[in-house]
Order: sequence, then C-alpha cells, then structure tokens
Amino acid sequence: MARHDPETGPKSGCVDCRHFFITQEPARPYGCRAMGFKSRELPCTVVLHSSGEPCLCREPRAASPESERR
Repeated sequence: MARHDPETGPKSGCVDCRHFFITQEPARPYGCRAMGFKSRELPCTVVLHSSGEPCLCREPRAASPESERR
C-alpha cells in the first residue's frame, strides 16, 4: 500500500505501480488500469484527494529482465 510521504510525495506510489500507465492524451496523460480512469494528475493523488485515503490498489511492478542485468 502506498503512503503519502511529505518528502517524496504521492508520486512514488504511482510510478512503480503495475497498474500505472502513460496515455496518449495530452489532456489526461496518466492512468490507472486497476481503477479504470485517466487524469491530469497522478492517479494516487486523485485517489488521496477524493477519498482522503492512500490508494489501496497499488502493486509493485515486477522487475524487468533488463533491470536484473544491471
């Protein structure tokens, strides 16, 4: 579960989540597959502002074979 850290902000909660994606829409550049929406703000920020709770759908991305080689 991602938590809102004042130093790193909620951004770290989405960037490494397996449900997060970048859209091709300039008006709504970020999306969450788990919750099924796109927005101008990062999805974890939208969830935090609308519900007052951190995102409960966050799942870490699986390590890619390329990152294991480095």
